[in-house]
Amino acid sequence: MEILFTLKILISLSLLIAIYAIIRNLDIIKIILIYFKDKLLGK
Repeated sequence: MEILFTLKILISLSLLIAIYAIIRNLDIIKIILIYFKDKLLGK
C-alpha cells in the first residue's frame, strides 16, 4: 500500500517536472524561431 502511494507521488512529480521543462523549451523555441524569422527578413 505504501509502495503504491510512493510511486504515485514520484510519477506525479516527474510529470510536473516534464510539463515545466516542455513549457520552458517552448518559450526558447519561440525565441529562436522569431530570431531566424528576423534574420531571413533582414530586419
